[in-house]
Amino acid sequence: MCYSGPRMTKTIGYRDWRWLALWWHHFFLFWSTINGQTRYSIPEELKQGSVVGNLAKDLGLGLSEIFDRKLRVASEAGEQYFSVDAGKGELVVNDRIDREALCGQSASCVLPLQVVVESPLQSHRIEVEIRDTNDNSPSFLTDEIHLKIPESVALGRRFPLESAEDPDVGSNSLKTYSLGKNDYFSLKFKDTKNANAVPELVLEKQLDREKNALHQLLLTALDGGNPVKSGTCKIIITVLDNNDNFPKFNENEYKVSMKENSTKGTFVIKLTATDADDGLNGEIKYSFGSRTPDSVLSTFEINDITGDIVLKGALDYESSKTYLIDITAKDKGIPEMEGHCRLQLDVEDINDNAPEIVLTSKPSPVREDAPSGTVLALISARDLDSGDNGKVTLQLPKRSPFTLKPSFSNNYELVTSGHLDRESFSEYNIEIAAKDSGSPPLSSTKIIPVSITDVNDNPPIFTQPSYYVYLKENGVPGSILYSVSASDLDFSENAKISYSILDSKVQDVSVSSYVYINSDNGSIYSMHSFDYEKLKVFQIQVQAKDQGSPSLSSNATVHVFILDQNDNAPAVIYPSSAALGSLSHQRMPRSAKAGHLVTKVTAVDADSGHNAWISYKLAEATDASLFTVNLYTGEVRTKRAVSEQDDSSQRLLIEIQDDGEPVQSATVTVSILLEDGLHEPILDLRQKVAEPSKKTGRITLYLILSLASVSVLSLVTFLTLAVKCMRNSRSSGCCCMRRSDCDDYKNPNRNLQIQLNTDGPIKYVEVLGGDMMSQSQSFRSCMSPMSEYSDFTLIKPSSTNDFKEVISVLDASLPDSTWTFESQQVSRKQ
Repeated sequence: MCYSGPRMTKTIGYRDWRWLALWWHHFFLFWSTINGQTRYSIPEELKQGSVVGNLAKDLGLGLSEIFDRKLRVASEAGEQYFSVDAGKGELVVNDRIDREALCGQSASCVLPLQVVVESPLQSHRIEVEIRDTNDNSPSFLTDEIHLKIPESVALGRRFPLESAEDPDVGSNSLKTYSLGKNDYFSLKFKDTKNANAVPELVLEKQLDREKNALHQLLLTALDGGNPVKSGTCKIIITVLDNNDNFPKFNENEYKVSMKENSTKGTFVIKLTATDADDGLNGEIKYSFGSRTPDSVLSTFEINDITGDIVLKGALDYESSKTYLIDITAKDKGIPEMEGHCRLQLDVEDINDNAPEIVLTSKPSPVREDAPSGTVLALISARDLDSGDNGKVTLQLPKRSPFTLKPSFSNNYELVTSGHLDRESFSEYNIEIAAKDSGSPPLSSTKIIPVSITDVNDNPPIFTQPSYYVYLKENGVPGSILYSVSASDLDFSENAKISYSILDSKVQDVSVSSYVYINSDNGSIYSMHSFDYEKLKVFQIQVQAKDQGSPSLSSNATVHVFILDQNDNAPAVIYPSSAALGSLSHQRMPRSAKAGHLVTKVTAVDADSGHNAWISYKLAEATDASLFTVNLYTGEVRTKRAVSEQDDSSQRLLIEIQDDGEPVQSATVTVSILLEDGLHEPILDLRQKVAEPSKKTGRITLYLILSLASVSVLSLVTFLTLAVKCMRNSRSSGCCCMRRSDCDDYKNPNRNLQIQLNTDGPIKYVEVLGGDMMSQSQSFRSCMSPMSEYSDFTLIKPSSTNDFKEVISVLDASLPDSTWTFESQQVSRKQ
C-alpha cells in the first residue's frame, strides 16, 4: 500500500533560532512597491482574517476616507479572496487560498486586485504574490506497480517506473526517489526534455524464477520541503520464463504539436516499435500506459495494431497547453515483453475566445455641467487567448461625448470628453467595442447606460411674448381674465414653475389692485369690475420663475383691452332746462308754416361706438299731426301750418335711444305755447338778431371767437389725423375700416386709430391716439348729415359721466355731410 505524509527523519543540531526562522518563512508578509504599483507577498493557506497589509496607509488614505470614498476591492480572478477591514484599513484574507488550485505548477503565482474609491472615482492596482508552502506530499497515481520480467533478462536492464507528482513548486516540489533495500535491483534516473527525472529500476543481479518468482520493493518519492514530505508505492515484480526480446520504439520521446481547433478524428502521430523475436513473441500490441490519466484517455485514442494515435475529443489551449502521454508496446509471447516511450503533445493557441469587457465599478449618474475628464466608470478588458490573440483594444462610437482613458494593464477609465445636455440626451447607452489582434480578429460589445442629471440651465419660456385680452366691462369680480402658460425644458424641481405679477402702475394705482394671478397655473383673475369709460386698456407684466437653484425666470406682457358695453343711457344737454330735469318751455307763432324749426333736442351718450349712436323720436304729443322730430338731429319742426283750431298749448314727449344692446333710452318733455303776433322763431339761431346791451354783446363776441377758434383747431386736428391715416394705410394696408371690423382694438401700440362707420350715411368717426396706459384729454363731436345744422359739443376734459355741464353749443351750416370724431391726446409714461 502507498501512503503520503511527512517523512519521519531524525534532526540533529537544529537550534531554536532555526525554528523561529522556519516560522517566519511561512507567515512573514512581504510588501513592496514596484514602479508605483503596490505588491504584497503572503504564504498560501493563511487563516481567514489574516492581515495581508495596511492598504489605507500604503495608498495614502485616511481611515475616514474608507467610509466616505467607499473603498472596495475587486479581484480579477473572479473569487473574492480578500476584503478590507473598514475599521483599520487593512487588507485581510477572506477565503482559503490554495496556490496549487490557482496557479498550478507555475513558478510565479500573483493575484491582481483592483482597489476602487469614489468621490472622485479612482482605481489602484495591487498585486498579492502567493508563496508556496510545503502543504502537499508527493503521490503516485497507483498504489502498486506490477512488472513482469523474464528470468533471462540481462543485467543492467532498465525498467521505467511511474513518476510521482507533487503540486508544490520550487524547493517544495518533488526532488528525488529512494528504493527499499534489496539484492536484485537498484534505482537510477533518466533525464527528460522537460527536466523531470523518470525513475528506472535497474537489474543488478540475475533473476532465477525457480528460486524467487516474486519480488516486492518499496519506492519512496521525496520533496525538498522543510520538513520533508514523502509518498510511497509498492513495486511487485513477477519473474517470467524466456521471451527475452522487448519491443523497442524508434525513439524514447516523441514531440508533436496540434492546433486547438483540430477536429475529432484528426491524425496525431504514428508510433512504431520493433521486436527481434519471431512469431507471437514478435507481434506487438500498442496501448496507453497503465497510469494514463482520464483526461488523456478521453481526448486521444490509439490503434493497438498500427500504433496510430488520433484525436478523440476537443483540445482547449486555455484548459491544457501540453499533454504527456506514456505509450506501451507489448508482444504476444509468454511471458509478455513490453517497451515504453513518451509522447509530448503541445497545443497551439488559436483565436477562439472573444475579448470580454468587465465593469469594475458601475457607472454613476453625472451632472450635465460636469467638466471634461470626469470619471464615470472603471472598465477592464481581458481575453483568454495568448500572444496577439489576447491583445485587446477598446473603442467608443464616434462623436460620443465620452472617451476611454487607459490606466494600467488593460484597465480603463470612462471619462467625459465634451459638453453634456440633459435636455438633448437624458441618458446615453454607450456601446463599447472590444477587439483582439488575432487573425481573424474577434470582437464583442458591451452597452453601459449613463444617466445625465439635470441642472437648472433653462429659464421658463412663455408660449408667446405678448398676450392680448379683450374683456367686457362690468364683469363679475373674481372672474378669470386669461391663463398664461410657460414651459421649462429642465426636469423635476428645476421645471416647476410659479407665476407672479410684477408691480406696475395703472392710473397711478398698483396693478395688483386690479388683478391677481394663480401662482400654480398662471390664471389671471379680476379683483373688481372694470368701467370702459374710466379705463380702456392697461398692461400686466407676468413673470414665470422656476424652483431651481439658482432660480431662472422670464417675463411676458398681457395687454388687457376693456370692451364697451351699453351701460349708459343718453343724457340730454339741450334744452338746458330739460338737461337739469325740469320741463322745457318753448314759444312758437301761430303763423308758423310747415317745416318751421321749433327747437332742437341734443343728447350725448358716455358709451362708445354703436352704443353711443343716438336717435330721436316723438313718443307722445298733444297733436301728433302738427310736429315731427328728426331721427338723427333731434330737431323739432312743424309738419304742417298751424291752424286756428290747434290748441295754444302743445306738449311733446321726445324719446332718445342709443344703438346699443340692450337699448338705453331717456325722455324729454317740451311744452310749446302758440302765440299770436310772434313773428320770429325763438331758437332759430341763424335768423335771430339780438339787440343786447353793450355788456351782453361783448360776451357774445368773446363766445363766438372762442368757439370759432375751437372749431378751427378741431378742423386742423382732424385734417392732420386724416393725412397721417392715409400715409399709414399705404404701409399697414388699413386705417379706416367698417365698424363691424373695428369693434376690437387690433394694434395697441399704434399712436393713432380711426374708427369709421360706413353703413349708409356716415354717422360716427372715432380717432384714438397715444399710449394705452394713459388718457389725459377727450373730445367728442356728435353730428349728422341729415341735419341742416351742425352742433359741436366740447365735453369737459377727462370727464366721461357728467354730460350736464355744457360749455358751449354752436350751430353752423355745413355743406353736404358732417363728420363725427373723437380725439384722444395722450402722453406716454416713461
